[in-house]
Amino acid sequence: IRNIISESQNIKGFQFTGIFNLTNSTTPFDKGYYLRPFADVHKTFTKFKNITAGVSWTLEHNETRNLLADTVTPYSFAFETISTYLNSDVSKPNTFSFTYFTRKDKMPFGKELVPVDRSHNFNFQSALLKNKNSQLRFTVSYRILNVFDTTITTQRKDKSLLGRIDYSLVAWKGFLTGNFLYETGAGQEPKRDFSYIEVPAGQGQYAWIDYNNDGVQQLNEFEIALFPDQAKYVRIYTPTNQYIKSGYSQFNYAFSLNPKLISKNIHPEKLSNFISRFYFQSALQTYKKQISNGSPAINPLKSPIADTSLLNLNYYLSNTLSFNKFSPSWGADISNITNYNKSLLTYGFETLQLSEWAIKGRVNIAKTYTLEYIQKYGRNSLSTPSFVNRNYHFTIISVEPKLTYFPGNALRLQAGYQYIIKNNQPVFGGEKAVFNNINLESKYNTFSNTSITAKFTFSNIQFTGTSNTTISYIMLDGLFPGKNYLWSISLTKRLINNLEISVDYEGRKPGTSATIHTGRASIRALF
Repeated sequence: IRNIISESQNIKGFQFTGIFNLTNSTTPFDKGYYLRPFADVHKTFTKFKNITAGVSWTLEHNETRNLLADTVTPYSFAFETISTYLNSDVSKPNTFSFTYFTRKDKMPFGKELVPVDRSHNFNFQSALLKNKNSQLRFTVSYRILNVFDTTITTQRKDKSLLGRIDYSLVAWKGFLTGNFLYETGAGQEPKRDFSYIEVPAGQGQYAWIDYNNDGVQQLNEFEIALFPDQAKYVRIYTPTNQYIKSGYSQFNYAFSLNPKLISKNIHPEKLSNFISRFYFQSALQTYKKQISNGSPAINPLKSPIADTSLLNLNYYLSNTLSFNKFSPSWGADISNITNYNKSLLTYGFETLQLSEWAIKGRVNIAKTYTLEYIQKYGRNSLSTPSFVNRNYHFTIISVEPKLTYFPGNALRLQAGYQYIIKNNQPVFGGEKAVFNNINLESKYNTFSNTSITAKFTFSNIQFTGTSNTTISYIMLDGLFPGKNYLWSISLTKRLINNLEISVDYEGRKPGTSATIHTGRASIRALF
């Protein structure tokens, strides 16, 4: 039986709201009730810029008794919340709100619900949006948790901080544009195990390579698949019933500098024209999660961190300096990418590092030809103390000239040559791979509803080292020493209105192995 009574009225500017909700239930074995009253009173003060102040009270009491044992069932619970709040005028571009509330929880123990903890919570939010060129959003929450009885609950006395700052900026007439994000927080982290589950080819992310030829899948025999037909496994994380307190923090930014927008203020004119040709972009993403030591994880850039505390650390940095970026005739870029990931897995830490420098130049000839030159130098490493056979650290040097031909808007033809050298450090095996690749690509568009793309790659690889290992799989990009052939054809066609069909075919002949053919077809509805 459910009974609901609600009431709302305004008395001299004070808005009163009340709800009384009671549900009674009876079964042959249990009898209980669910009580949910709510009350709120607030007032908007027009003389103080329409600030609203109020208080509220909420109670939820769900109690069910077993008639035979005369005890409270395990699914019973109760909590009471008392809060007060202060809000600014939401119609204004600059807003804020502050809320304090205290919550008391009860859990079943024997014949009654007993208090187990009480929390004090402070929340503050603000949005400063009046200036369209500089906008800030800010949120912070602080909680103090006191536990009365640790024999009933797994919760422990705790202090936690959650915060987020989001800032966007357009300065100096657009010379500087950027977005910045900072976030910190804490929570319960379950200890996790994982396994690999086989799925249909092309629907997974990992490939199983039986390095020791024993027919048994081991954790150190799974690699990220480099070809769709090898992607037959997904990694499934299995949480355990063991939890640890963790803190996390992240900091992201993305900004660009365009001197062209302020070049009119630079003299002499030749210097202004030179500086206006530059363009710079930078992006950073950092995320750190560690076992909580009682203090918030405020600094995401702090290092080093002891392995006994670290749970996960991600770091990605990209910088690109362009010259003549928007010129239809020619241009050049120099870029740097750094990617770092360290994760705690069931068998220990696994650290992946990738860094790369790249120089790219382009020249457009007679509006129908584009000549490009790309040169790269990088380092790629993996460190897994538990599986020494998977560790590597090799350098990569590549040179790639290519020519693109545009005979019209519908057709594009491209041909290129790529020379790559990869050297693994002697301490990790000393393997060496030399690639000589020829790449051909064509794309044809017709009537803006059909696209056909064809690619062909011939890769002649010279490899010094042992095949069928983690190192050979990564260094050779999933191919084999000798002559490798890869080809693909993709067709995309827009059907009636919002339907699009795609047909893809891929083939490869790696070294002396058998030819592998893979086909896929899909249909999408576009809205």
